[in-house]
Amino acid sequence: MKQALPTRRLILSVIVLLAAAAAYGQSAGLPPAEAGAKARLESSPRHGEWVTVDAGDGDKVDAFVVYPERSDRAPVVVVIHEIYGLSDWVRATADQLAAEGFIAVAPDLISGKAPGGKGSRAVGADDARSLVSALDPTEVMRRIDAVAKYATSLPAALPRFAVVGFCWGGTTTFAYATAQAGLSAAVVFYGTAPSKEALARISAPVLGQFGGSDARVDMTIPPAAAEMKRLGKSFEYTMYPGAGHAFARVQDGQAGANLKAIQQAWPQTIRFLKANLEKGVSLWSSDAPPKALLTSATAGASIECVCDDDGDAGAAGAAGAAGAAGAAGAAGAAGAAGIRAAFLHDSAGHED
Repeated sequence: MKQALPTRRLILSVIVLLAAAAAYGQSAGLPPAEAGAKARLESSPRHGEWVTVDAGDGDKVDAFVVYPERSDRAPVVVVIHEIYGLSDWVRATADQLAAEGFIAVAPDLISGKAPGGKGSRAVGADDARSLVSALDPTEVMRRIDAVAKYATSLPAALPRFAVVGFCWGGTTTFAYATAQAGLSAAVVFYGTAPSKEALARISAPVLGQFGGSDARVDMTIPPAAAEMKRLGKSFEYTMYPGAGHAFARVQDGQAGANLKAIQQAWPQTIRFLKANLEKGVSLWSSDAPPKALLTSATAGASIECVCDDDGDAGAAGAAGAAGAAGAAGAAGAAGAAGIRAAFLHDSAGHED
């Protein structure tokens, strides 16, 4: 009996460690929860680096790039951060995308906006939220375009890219899909849908991942899905029962529902990205990657994120704009464009 005791303790220790790993998203094939983000970055075997990308008009944007370990060229996934800026968690999520075989690039969309001309690394979450909320959508779209052009121009990259965004980044991803005809796929994690009129301009397939207990976001989705179906466009989405806002990051929230949601949503996301990026024909040749197409596509648009300090998200402000859409790469697509986006952020979901 005495000899069996150490074995039982060892088994118990293993069970505890496995449970902790699952609770914080450290198991294989999942991005980490927020608490494990820094450790994930420090232990990653993949090459990650900071780059500065020329975004045109004298503008520059910093971005974190992570390379997969593969022998052939890889498609690109642009990761759009939450309203809290380019955090360790977003960078760790980019690392997980690289582990799945993609070149992942996460732009800091508040580059140059922080004191001293710095970005997310120089400010805390509250200041980052204020800076993100004040971003001009024309600049946001131009910067995403520039980062996509940079990444798809890399020697190790295929000339195809998708965009994945979370919270504010999810709404931004949905809006970007309405404006960039060169996009191969878009994944929206708990972001609000664009206007009915804007949906008509989407050409890429869109996948949506939503918490079932995130009504402020969820209420915008069924009408968008109905309109996308009417237009003959591809939009698949799942609402995970009991999961809240930011379930991919707050994996220990909602009495286990958040963890269950990301355990289902992440594999589905990877399958979707691979189906749309690993095969098929690019809209542009490898020597002619996407250029900054959206410098005029969102002229006059506004983006608003309404957050109450007590955790109640206010009604998302309406925003309207019109502009001319540029030609879309080798596809030569053109047309009238007007983007209306309301960026809704539920801070209560982040604090569950």
